Amino acid sequence: MKIEINNRHAFTLIEMILAIGVAAIVLIAINTVLFAALRLREATSDAVDAAAPLDQTATFLRRDLQCAMTPTNGTTKVLSGDFRVGNVTSVGVAQPVAIEMFTATGALGANAPWADIQRVTYELKQPADRATTGQDLVRSVVRNLLSSTTPEVVDQLMLSGVASIKFSCFDGAQWQETWDTTGLTSVNTNLPLAVRVDIQMAGNNNASPVEILVPIDSVSRTNMVLTSSTGS
Repeated sequence: MKIEINNRHAFTLIEMILAIGVAAIVLIAINTVLFAALRLREATSDAVDAAAPLDQTATFLRRDLQCAMTPTNGTTKVLSGDFRVGNVTSVGVAQPVAIEMFTATGALGANAPWADIQRVTYELKQPADRATTGQDLVRSVVRNLLSSTTPEVVDQLMLSGVASIKFSCFDGAQWQETWDTTGLTSVNTNLPLAVRVDIQMAGNNNASPVEILVPIDSVSRTNMVLTSSTGS
């Protein structure tokens, strides 16, 4: 009687342990890469979310400044009021504002059937949550410039966590921190050639402020008064 011997080899215990160890190392490496990618995605998402309000603020500032109305001669300046920078008082706004300008950025609508010229101010206000670091940068808008009563001011929250904001105006030779086309506090009667905005965020005083530079292309006013004559 012949006995057949099976020569097929099976895995030994050591081979199984080695295979399981290699698989565990591969899974650990995959897990490390996966969680690193997730952390990177969250950090990128947080950075994008933090930059979005700042980008929106910069867009509004550039548009308002580029469309600023040139002041006109005379005492009646309903639709082309003055351009003022510094610690100025604006009608309808409780606290002093950093800048007040008249700009052609208004949009017609059912609730705003007026011209596209509107009065815009930017100022810092205390946030509703006192525990929040910094202040709120608010854009205040007046659409009805022909109102005979106190104008209705609509506040738009632009940016939170702001430590300070500063506007500087370039007159062609140097930068000035104040500008007033009314002639009451300065000799500047026209719009500046450019405006620089420095926004310092709260929480990191060592960080450089966010700088926005906006050139202004406008027609300078003169002392000339247009007259008309009639003849037969």
